[in-house]
Amino acid sequence: MTSNERKNQKKSKISSSKIFQKLLTICLLGGIVILSGLIIFYISNPEPGYYDFGILNSEKKAEDYPTSAHVREKIEFYVHVENHLYRNFTFQIRILTGDEYTQLSSNGSENARLRYKVGNVTLIEGQKWLSPKLWATFNTPGENKLIIVELWEITNSNEVVFRDILWLRLTIVPR
Repeated sequence: MTSNERKNQKKSKISSSKIFQKLLTICLLGGIVILSGLIIFYISNPEPGYYDFGILNSEKKAEDYPTSAHVREKIEFYVHVENHLYRNFTFQIRILTGDEYTQLSSNGSENARLRYKVGNVTLIEGQKWLSPKLWATFNTPGENKLIIVELWEITNSNEVVFRDILWLRLTIVPR
């Protein structure tokens, strides 16, 4: 190999090294721009919050719910709410009873009898609430009797807004 060939080979290596450095710099800058855009998008569009709402049996477990009871027998249960809405959450629980004529919908229950309300509770982000022991009874036997638990939010302007509904379906037998 002549000295000119060596010089040309060296120049070729240097120029390909410079091209590689330029490409690497462009890729890194492009990556930084894309990553910055993703960070800005994530900050400006946070994940929506949620709440956890459930009925627990008389032993405070989410299992083995009663499926039958006697007329005038107390059916005991608890309700729990957990706030992950990234804000304070003020709510009220309504306990209703119903039957086969009760319609359960995303706006609450129709043709149900309001038994009582559990007062206005405010939870901060991440806070959990467990109700005192709640109960319901039925005065007549029949199938498809319902214990209905509704969650209503109380907004900052004191407006009461329906949020969620849960129910237990039971068969009530004579004593």
